[in-house]
Amino acid sequence: MLRGNNTARVDAKGRLKLPSAYRRVFDERWGTQVYVTSLTGEAARIYPLKEWESIEERIAGLPSMDPAVRKFLDRTNYYGQVGELDGQGRLILHPLLRTSAELMPETDVAVMGYLTYLEVWSLERFQARLAANPFTDDDAAALARLGI
Repeated sequence: MLRGNNTARVDAKGRLKLPSAYRRVFDERWGTQVYVTSLTGEAARIYPLKEWESIEERIAGLPSMDPAVRKFLDRTNYYGQVGELDGQGRLILHPLLRTSAELMPETDVAVMGYLTYLEVWSLERFQARLAANPFTDDDAAALARLGI
């Protein structure tokens, strides 16, 4: 599983080097092929290609004209690109997504594990997001209802 947060940087060529803890999980569980995309353009999502293909299989069984399915596919295709980790664990982030998510070269980014995929945020943008959306008692109650 992918968990936790690691700080990294996007290099001048638009490549992100996966932190070693995440790279080890990719190597052991999924290999080097990935699908890099976003739902909102605010952050990059890095899916192991096998995990992304599992999502595609579920989507293929849904009505293609369903508005939510169309929205999801519009966004994940617009921002999305198949990629591969190189021998040093780096992958290229598409310029469109890099710009939209403010993943600028030589600035800190937060690389966070969300169990089966990673999210990459501008560190500054993510810290602002946390401040704007504090964890509340209602959030704790909702998690308790889910058994967490």
